[in-house]
Amino acid sequence: MKTLDHISGFHDDLTSWRRDIHAHPELGFEENRTADIVAEKLTSFGIDVHRGLGKTGVVGTLRVGNQTTAIGLRADLDALPMLEANTFDHKSVHEGKMHACGHDGHTTMLLGAARYLAETRNFEGCVHFIFQPAEEGLGGAKAMVEEGLFEQFPMEAVFGMHNRPAVNNGKFAIRSGPMMAGGAFFDITIDGKGAHGARPESGVDPVLVAAHLTTALQSVVSRNIKATEPLVISVTQIHSGDAYNIIPQTAVLRGTVRAFSNETLAYAETRIREMSESVAAAFGARVENDFKVMFLPVNNTASETEFAADTAAEIIGEENMDRNYPPQMGSEDFSYMLDKCPGAYIFIGNGGGYSDREVHNQRYDFNDDILPLGAAWYSRLVERRLMKPDVS
Repeated sequence: MKTLDHISGFHDDLTSWRRDIHAHPELGFEENRTADIVAEKLTSFGIDVHRGLGKTGVVGTLRVGNQTTAIGLRADLDALPMLEANTFDHKSVHEGKMHACGHDGHTTMLLGAARYLAETRNFEGCVHFIFQPAEEGLGGAKAMVEEGLFEQFPMEAVFGMHNRPAVNNGKFAIRSGPMMAGGAFFDITIDGKGAHGARPESGVDPVLVAAHLTTALQSVVSRNIKATEPLVISVTQIHSGDAYNIIPQTAVLRGTVRAFSNETLAYAETRIREMSESVAAAFGARVENDFKVMFLPVNNTASETEFAADTAAEIIGEENMDRNYPPQMGSEDFSYMLDKCPGAYIFIGNGGGYSDREVHNQRYDFNDDILPLGAAWYSRLVERRLMKPDVS
């Protein structure tokens, strides 16, 4: 295919860009160096650049011809707060920060598409290249939407992509409707009554309340929700106490909830509040609840899903396009863009020797072999959606 061949011609540049970004990871809303690189390259391609949306976000706009139809392409910029265990030359130079989710590759693939489309201009209309900050639980997509992304840059559809180590190199995967779960974080603070560890009858033990509540919360999934409606409630932290012989005054539970509908998330919040208050009261304690929805469910619209899959199949063949990939309980804040605009989110295979290194693993690295493939998918979305009128 001409598009893929053209982009493969600067594969070495893509690899160099990706490894440089990998070596200099930045956390959410702190992606200043990365945003500078993106803005500099977009400008060098002849693309108009807007900065500051969502603090460190970058939007590049390329218009060709007189058609007003517009499409949005999105990639994420941020890294994770974790220590990298790799030893290769492009490992992180910032201790405690690592591109362990492949956002360095996503950014590079979208830059590759921007370069290709600016060079070839084989479309008519407008494309917005959206480089989003703070995807990893800090609300970067929500911030860009709330600050006017779709008002300042109107578009008929928006598309995003994420690498998937469990899918082999050279393949894509997608599904219509719920693709990834919505996610929430919760904090439950239990206020008991401190006492001597040898005289528990004189206090109210918040650790005991925390233990009972951790067990009880699992009944929300097993007894309050239909078996056909997926829901995950995981208590991931319990913090309490400072000494062996002191019953502490407080305990704190923290965790996450995942579901494929906003209604199920809301119901889970209600039951967590009711259950925590009831269990605490039974032991004579009090609780405070904080429930924060961090991600909406990723819902792909039907026509855009078909279009995204058809585009990928054109590049890699229908046999390598999974159109009914199982929904994933992980979350993605691209959902806030899909909540306001039709679009689709697709997985690109990052396997081929990398499949044992799942994202968020301290030895993960993005597979540079797929950089041209991802850039070609982004590019063909534009060329097919904004096809030049036939003047013959």
